[in-house]
Amino acid sequence: MLVLQNVEKRYGDFTALQAIDLEFKQGIYGLLSPNGAGKTTLIKMLVTLIQPTNGQILYNGKPIEVLGESYRELIGYLPQQFGYYKHYTPAKYLTYLAALKGMNKKEVKQRIDDVLEKVALTEVKHKKMRKFSGGMIQRVGIAQALLNDPKILILDEPTAGLDPKERARFRHLLSDLARNRTVIISTHIVSDIESIANEIIMIKNQELLYKSPVTDICQTLEGKVFETSLSFDHLPSFRETYLTLQEKQEHGKMLVRFVANKPIDPSWNAVHPQLEDVFLAEYENESTIGR
Repeated sequence: MLVLQNVEKRYGDFTALQAIDLEFKQGIYGLLSPNGAGKTTLIKMLVTLIQPTNGQILYNGKPIEVLGESYRELIGYLPQQFGYYKHYTPAKYLTYLAALKGMNKKEVKQRIDDVLEKVALTEVKHKKMRKFSGGMIQRVGIAQALLNDPKILILDEPTAGLDPKERARFRHLLSDLARNRTVIISTHIVSDIESIANEIIMIKNQELLYKSPVTDICQTLEGKVFETSLSFDHLPSFRETYLTLQEKQEHGKMLVRFVANKPIDPSWNAVHPQLEDVFLAEYENESTIGR
């Protein structure tokens, strides 16, 4: 079990995170907030790249800085941008990383074949990566994170550059992996984790806002999300009054999904809140998100 106790990170006078208490067991955890909200800072502390200013991080009851290399051996990590040699093939690159990790030489080839199959790169494992698309490079990054069969898999914006088909494959892969390990996914793309995460973690104003299942988080907006059809002329003034969550053209009008504290117009249709609704409402005045 991975536990954060009153963790804080400061850079001089700037506080990046404060009073963070979290507990991770087996399963998928979605770390969801706008860019710049502290997700990467939290992840870097979990993988020991930086140390908390205050508080501590424990694995099975022991501080991770005391566990040292034995803790890092349990981690698979995909940073937002990872280094690779473009003139290497995936097989050669992963062989090189396996040597750095001190993996058993007799098991390396089979393990490389396994992880490349998981990310659908078997057919190009001997092709140089300089010819790869951004999505293919990202899949190589996911493969290297899986290389040591980690107990804790930490992925920072893992679906960047993946097309919709690749993202769907990735979600299926994570669901399989989470059966016997902890998977922590940092993202600002709600759809990547809404259907697969056991719990969603949201950070706001450098503090923990939610750590709950999707259904519980969505319940916070129950009775406050509506849809209605508006003419194009009425849309600007409506936006000034209500927080619009989604707008789409339908039969010559705009179908608008929005937040209101109580129903005012009988023509409004109450709808069940979704995770993206909560995300947009909570971070209305912060960084924009991807979809």
